Amino acid sequence: MSSTNDRFPMVAKTSFGLEQVLADELASIGAEDIELLTRAVAFSGTKETMYRANLELRTALRILKPVYSFRVRDETELYRETKMFSWEQFLNPDITFAINSDVHSENFNHENYVSLKVKDAIVDQLRTVFGRRPYVNIVNPDLRLHVHINDERCTIYLDSSGNSLHKRGYRIGQGMAPINEVLAAGMILLSGWKGESDFVDPMCGSGTFLMEAATIAYNIAPGIKIEEFGFMKWADWEPDLWRKIIEDAKSREREFTYKILGFDESPKAIRIAKDNIKNADLGWKVLLKVKTLQDVTPDDLNGSGIVMINPPYGERLDDKNTKVLYKTIGDCLKQNFDGWSVWLISSNVAALKQVGLRTSKKLTLYNGSLECRFHNYEIYKGSKKKKFTIDDR
Repeated sequence: MSSTNDRFPMVAKTSFGLEQVLADELASIGAEDIELLTRAVAFSGTKETMYRANLELRTALRILKPVYSFRVRDETELYRETKMFSWEQFLNPDITFAINSDVHSENFNHENYVSLKVKDAIVDQLRTVFGRRPYVNIVNPDLRLHVHINDERCTIYLDSSGNSLHKRGYRIGQGMAPINEVLAAGMILLSGWKGESDFVDPMCGSGTFLMEAATIAYNIAPGIKIEEFGFMKWADWEPDLWRKIIEDAKSREREFTYKILGFDESPKAIRIAKDNIKNADLGWKVLLKVKTLQDVTPDDLNGSGIVMINPPYGERLDDKNTKVLYKTIGDCLKQNFDGWSVWLISSNVAALKQVGLRTSKKLTLYNGSLECRFHNYEIYKGSKKKKFTIDDR
């Protein structure tokens, strides 16, 4: 383990397409040696950096600390090399653990098998030291390890986060297809919105965009409601340092003078969103109303800013109902959102063409396993020639 001022390497995991956003966040908390990877960002910092990363990064899924790296070409080498490490630094027979694996190598076909071999090696090494073994607890382990194999290089990490950081601790209900909190925050940051104008989600569902927008607007640390992180069970856990970091984060919260608005045609969805927002202590910061997108008028908005939409994607690319829905979305945006910057995510490429607006930006993101397009439309009334926004093709 490390002392307070020691610097060490770390890796922050994220979703595809959010690597640069995460790198910018890391720079803002004082991380150094920042390097973009695929679905991850490598960096270095102190224990304070690690604690702050878990508390303050909106686009990180996990913060991992590498502890052991070696060359590996087959299962025999994997077992032998893992067993050579002094795991008693982190584990003893009274500590439960769990192992997750991420494998990109022709030499290994199954991630679960890699996890099993690493577990066997660790248990056998600790049995030699203590005369008895620790046990696995995949639900709530005292220590979580991550094994990453890329070609012939294996690295084993300590997971300082515990549960995935997208589990902010505020969600008590969800709709049919809630978007991941890390992805939602990343989309908002990609849009450039920093709380300097109104924010609207006209198809808000259980309210994920709204809650992430509110924490950005008021500069509330996204992990402030999380009760336990993985590093709190480590031998070098420093509660006093953690309390200092929490107090500092709260001191940087700010006022917000614009509006965050959510609409949905489903009364049930609005009830769920209200419950989630209340549980996040954001109840007075977000305005909710039962209303279809077609019924949202400029009088409801009375301003301009960012619109964020995660519509149903449809199960088939030729789904006529989905295409009609997307055409309706485009028509409503043209009629009632003049002056707004709209961002829409969908995996349905055919349906996106029905929106009928010229895209200002096109990005690729993943919502779970679905490859999605994240499109920006700048909405202005008038001709395509004048404003270069309406695409009737």
